[in-house]
Amino acid sequence: MMNFRPPSFASAVLLALALCAPIAAWAQKVRLSTSEGDIVLELDRAKAPRTVDNFLQYVRAGHYDGTVFHRVIPNFMIQGGGFTADMAQKPTREPIPLESRNGLSNVRGTVAMARTMIPDSATAQFFINVQDNDFLDAAKSRDGQGYAVFGRVSAGMEVVERIKGVSTGNRGPHRDVPLQPVVIRKATLEN
Repeated sequence: MMNFRPPSFASAVLLALALCAPIAAWAQKVRLSTSEGDIVLELDRAKAPRTVDNFLQYVRAGHYDGTVFHRVIPNFMIQGGGFTADMAQKPTREPIPLESRNGLSNVRGTVAMARTMIPDSATAQFFINVQDNDFLDAAKSRDGQGYAVFGRVSAGMEVVERIKGVSTGNRGPHRDVPLQPVVIRKATLEN
């Protein structure tokens, strides 16, 4: 007969950490189910940990569900994550520090955080580059700060292409707004 010995506290902590480890890896992809089709984003936590964690917190909270791509510029990017279809701005958490010097470049298919003229002002809004925009990288940007890339489109670039081709106009103070809302119906974590 074998004697059962309960694990030590240190062993129990290590076991708990090991069981939690797959959660971090599991949360590295996000599916945006939009009115134009699905876009899968592969996030780079190693290069942009605070930005990825911030984005994932908004995904888990359901913040992006029902938001729109509110700014579409065909030879530049598509931006979303901050407004509902009636152009009401959603409340956000506090801004995060800028992680633009992480070695990732604003090239076609990458996803980056939108911000104001203040470098550490990103909250929930993000954009997908529809062409190479390396002038948004810290080293080449006008303000020397740039925009933090934190992932890339791993599936659904054809959906991004479709969105960049929609007709746009002005809506109140907002420019380049799709005339027919392009809705992010749901954002979900993926394996």
